[in-house]
Amino acid sequence: MKNARALILENKKAASDIYRMRVESAYLGRKSRPGQFVEVRCSEGGNPLLRRPLGIHRISKGGIELLYEVVGKGTELLARKERGETLDVIGPIGNGFDIKSTVPSGPIGPKGRRHSQQSTVLVAGGIGVAPMLALADSIVHSPQPTVHSKERKVYALIGAKTKNHILCENEFKKAGAKVMVATEDGSSGKKGFITGCLETLLSTRDCRLWTIYACGPTPMLKAVAAIADAHRIYCQVSLEERMACGVGVCLGCPVKVKTLYAVRSTQYEYKMVCKDGPVFNAEEIAW
Repeated sequence: MKNARALILENKKAASDIYRMRVESAYLGRKSRPGQFVEVRCSEGGNPLLRRPLGIHRISKGGIELLYEVVGKGTELLARKERGETLDVIGPIGNGFDIKSTVPSGPIGPKGRRHSQQSTVLVAGGIGVAPMLALADSIVHSPQPTVHSKERKVYALIGAKTKNHILCENEFKKAGAKVMVATEDGSSGKKGFITGCLETLLSTRDCRLWTIYACGPTPMLKAVAAIADAHRIYCQVSLEERMACGVGVCLGCPVKVKTLYAVRSTQYEYKMVCKDGPVFNAEEIAW
């Protein structure tokens, strides 16, 4: 992690209130991993004072892409930046997704679940799609010689309020993922929440060696974790929290987790999403 100035190569509107920014930085391209984030200064002055945490959307040798939603003054200023300007960035920050396990000898997780990569399900809700495309790229291109290509699938499940809020559907398809879509109003894909698609997918296949990765609103992540638990599938979740400092100093992004130490009198403890996450084992979270 370091403070760097990255050259903005592109900053375009991708959907309603959603922008995609591509920046040039060999350091960020080399050091970033799926699931990590950067802290971005939105203004050269002191207003707003705090940086904005943005998940790394895509990674290349020359830099990274950021996908962000305009929700306040900071991101409004960020959306005005143009090609050729520089961006003050601290990163990459945090613990990303773990995709190092192999099939069928992956590590045994809690409750005897085997973490494997034979097939993978990526579940994204709303702007939670941001870190999932880099993850899809990484999984599709990761070497797994013990698995036949026809057995190794990546499913991308994208949920949103309406069809106008669906993000990156074509990009996931180009990355090699099989895409399923759900919208709350039924304007695209299945009507309802994306967790319904997840339930259908898992109930119609032998998913004992699968892995689930999810990013989105907390209620969605809680539901995904419950589904993974019911099917005994290893699951990692990327939490969406306001991370002011990005390094755990301000204590502004605590998450309640189950303690790993039975000798303690309490069953729970707190970790910082920015420093200890943003990616956690779903079983670790005290939902």
